[in-house]
Amino acid sequence: MSENTFDPNDVSVSNGCYYALPYSHEESDLVLISVPWDVTASYGGGASSGPDAIIEASEQIDLYDYHFGDMYRRGIATLPIDDTVLEESRTHRHDAEKVMSHLSEGGAVKGETARRISRINAASAALNDNIYRLSSEQMSQGKLVGLVGGDHSTPLGYMRAVGEHHGSFGILHIDAHADLRKAYEGFTYSHASIMYNALNEVKGLERLTQVAVRDFCDTEASLIRNDDRICTFFDADMAAGRLSGRTWQDICREIVSTLPQKVYVSFDIDGLTPDHCPSTGTPVPGGITFNEAVFLLSELASSGRTIVGFDLCEVAPDQSDEDNHWDANVGARMLYKLCGFTLKTNPR
Repeated sequence: MSENTFDPNDVSVSNGCYYALPYSHEESDLVLISVPWDVTASYGGGASSGPDAIIEASEQIDLYDYHFGDMYRRGIATLPIDDTVLEESRTHRHDAEKVMSHLSEGGAVKGETARRISRINAASAALNDNIYRLSSEQMSQGKLVGLVGGDHSTPLGYMRAVGEHHGSFGILHIDAHADLRKAYEGFTYSHASIMYNALNEVKGLERLTQVAVRDFCDTEASLIRNDDRICTFFDADMAAGRLSGRTWQDICREIVSTLPQKVYVSFDIDGLTPDHCPSTGTPVPGGITFNEAVFLLSELASSGRTIVGFDLCEVAPDQSDEDNHWDANVGARMLYKLCGFTLKTNPR
């Protein structure tokens, strides 16, 4: 790439990269890893198509940003998407659907069902190891890393790498769900278990701060009450506060105050209000708006804390209407904000 031939004000030329940016890996401060994996989604699927849909939608975004100006000039590189991950996802998704259907009918975990669960768990563990190695390699080269899912199980390997590379850190988890279930439906690395697994497998994780949670089971509620590493800002409490006159800035500053110096942001798109992500796999009424999420990230960045990494997951295009790009459009814009705030808190 020659930056002299790149005009950010001209029509984007599709090149298979996020935002059609022409920066090579060597030139970039931040690299984006795509993980088109969507095996254990327990309601709606489609998140495996998220990375490609976001790349396509991102080509329509103006690169000059209100919050960051021309921060893209620091370089945001797109690592090639591993198509074998998508192929494996489709294969194991077929098995997972059979397992979920069997369990919903009251079937026992034995025979072929047990074998299917075992195959899925082994494939998920292998994916986690691959993402761990890839993200570790990038950080060892001095790169900032962002991960684009796929379902919310996909960043566990990256979280492990963050813990090893940075030591003590906290996770800011924006999500409609608590994701604290143990081996949901028999799947050790279920999308509904990402934070349970992070708390048990990620070294250095000292705090999990959850925002906009509004869908959880009694076991998860018990874990939230009894694990002092977890601080959950339930959507109902935040809504009651705002309806009673509390400002969003005050709530955001309370959220940020619970986090340590180094913060990893894990963003499930269904943490937003459903009008922002109508096609995501498990939408839930309530949530925060796009602008509220950006304001929270801005408060995090302004606090002097460092965003050491992030993921954006569960963006799913409308599979019934290939011309409807709304979910991907929102996802691409939120991804750009995550990139910008990460770069802002990691100055050269």
